[in-house]
Amino acid sequence: MNPALGLFENHGDIGDVHLAGSVEYDPVHESYLVAGGGENMWSGKDGFHFVWKRVSGDVSLAADIRWIGTGGNAHRKAGLIIRQNLDADSPYVDAVIHGDGLTSIQYREAPGDITHEVQANITAPGRIRLEKRGDYVFMSAAREGEALQTTGGSFRIKLHEPFYVGLCVCAHDNQVVEKAVFSAVVILSEKPPATGEPVLESTLETVPIASGDRRVLYHTRDHIEAPNWSPDGKTIFFNRAGHLYKLPVAGGDPQVIDTGFATNCNNDHGLSPDGRWLAISDQSQGGRSVIYILPVEGGTPRRITPLAPSYWHGWSPDGRTLAYCAERNGAFDVYTISVDGGEEKRLTTAAGLDDGPEYSPEGQYIYFNSERTGRMQIWRMKPDGSSQEPVTSDGYSNWFPHPSPDGKWIVFLSYEPEVKGHPANKDVMLRLMPAGGGEIRVLAKLFGGQGTINVPSWSPDSSRLAFVSYQLIHP
Repeated sequence: MNPALGLFENHGDIGDVHLAGSVEYDPVHESYLVAGGGENMWSGKDGFHFVWKRVSGDVSLAADIRWIGTGGNAHRKAGLIIRQNLDADSPYVDAVIHGDGLTSIQYREAPGDITHEVQANITAPGRIRLEKRGDYVFMSAAREGEALQTTGGSFRIKLHEPFYVGLCVCAHDNQVVEKAVFSAVVILSEKPPATGEPVLESTLETVPIASGDRRVLYHTRDHIEAPNWSPDGKTIFFNRAGHLYKLPVAGGDPQVIDTGFATNCNNDHGLSPDGRWLAISDQSQGGRSVIYILPVEGGTPRRITPLAPSYWHGWSPDGRTLAYCAERNGAFDVYTISVDGGEEKRLTTAAGLDDGPEYSPEGQYIYFNSERTGRMQIWRMKPDGSSQEPVTSDGYSNWFPHPSPDGKWIVFLSYEPEVKGHPANKDVMLRLMPAGGGEIRVLAKLFGGQGTINVPSWSPDSSRLAFVSYQLIHP
């Protein structure tokens, strides 16, 4: 450490900065006045002022942050940063408060890559914390007088030891210098000992497919799963503790949906194409999952599948048929049935699990996942079960294909190849591919799996996806 810089070793401008930055350390109040210029911290390279020290291993960095002066560019940034090196295009992750109060984690995975972010659902906090545990990075935030709470939206990034941690200020205008005060700064290079069992936290997020920049809608210490979007784009539905909830996309609190006797709903549910009906999979009666339909505003469920267990996954575009996974005589296969009930039709007979059926928007195909080749991959078939063909064939275990409403894309969940089934609390990816075939793109790397994206979760305009990520927090 440098006595003139308190906890830090050195400081300097990063990238092409027209007006030099600076730092003033106040040893009495243990605070740092950091001035920074620079055009931006975004895209493939950065310009800002950095106060830093080198560390290795897990690390936690926290500070109270206060801007000096009003005005300035709404996108100016002051925050905490973990950076691979001092190059302008370095991989990094930061937790920053913007001039307009937007608070987010930003990251660049490889030198010169495009920057992405996860926007928190808290604005202008007084204190933030950035944590690296293994390859996962988390942000916590607190308003003045409140305790730090994780904001959700963790992600994976690989940084090689040693790396740099510290304070950053960027003016977002290369012709000016902006100033911020950092106080009550804490750096912990060792994780505090756990005092109890880890607590699961759930984060409902959205991600635009154009940018890949994630946004937190709702964060809770309850276990929530399987979001899907209403046809009008205003509401997201998810399950929690056996019940179904709805949450306004514009913000607000979740509201429980009355599902009558069905109080043990699992994560296989979804809305009809016209948005009037809700299909649920519930095991309240008899202990095995049965598919029911009820009005979307709530009501008494009407039983659809005569046999159990049955797990809903798709609704035909005309609203007349349900597609689902069911176990019959020890075999899990894809079935369809009329929304009026009656006799079910078995569509797959191959050895191994077939699951996750969902109709393409024009009704030409049913997409599903199958392990018939030895590893779970995405397949598709005609609605009558004919012409079954693979869609993916790679080194990952791929689950739950969801065609976009405009028919252009397929999104699915990918596990590492050694993972069997679709368990919870694993390193997973959301991946996107053109419906006609082509390059597969990673939308998000996260901690999740079961519950992340089990059911249809596209926004009706095909621009965004909803999903749930998870964190295990040690008290």
